Amino acid sequence: MSIDVLVADDQPIVRAGFAALLDAHDGITVVGQAATGQEAVSLSARVDPDVILMDVRMPELDGIEATRRILGPDYPAAKVPRIIMLTTFDIDDYVYDALQAGASGFLLKDALPEELVTAVRVVASGDALLAPRVTRRLIAQFATQKPRTTRASTALNDLTDREREVLQLIGEGRSNTEIAAELFIAEQTVKTHVGKVLGKIGARDRVQAVIFAYDTGLVEPAS
Repeated sequence: MSIDVLVADDQPIVRAGFAALLDAHDGITVVGQAATGQEAVSLSARVDPDVILMDVRMPELDGIEATRRILGPDYPAAKVPRIIMLTTFDIDDYVYDALQAGASGFLLKDALPEELVTAVRVVASGDALLAPRVTRRLIAQFATQKPRTTRASTALNDLTDREREVLQLIGEGRSNTEIAAELFIAEQTVKTHVGKVLGKIGARDRVQAVIFAYDTGLVEPAS
């Protein structure tokens, strides 16, 4: 199956470069390019991509608000795409908000070509882009600047002790293999626990689970 990708960036040379790079790889097809956040929202509804590369800063509508609209309940397309936010170190303050909006991760614009291709394949498969671990450090950094939410308290109480342990380790950036080793259980058992945790807390993927863990105080930034 081909992975259909929409590239949204207000810089033509960046947009064209990403598109050319992705189109050159088997199994990936760029189905559209958008120069503004508003164009990304409307074009996404028409071309129905699997993955969107979304720049944070764009005219008309920034990437964060565009992400909220695309992943919102009124999104008209047949399937909900996975969104990778494109950012640079000088706008890290936007990353936490982007992840809260439902993005599946982020990628630095100076990433290596193979990292971009891997990122697209990872999120298209349904996983979240939590590597490199700078993602977790950013979430931790900005969690200290955000007020704790009360929306998650009931969901946290619904978790079993084991599920809470698994969620805490997810929040610390551990992989399934690492969680299995830490808890002395099979990796398949970890996958089962992760699925139950995501369902109970209403998270689409591991990125949202990490945010949930910080929001509820289950994982502290200093940990």
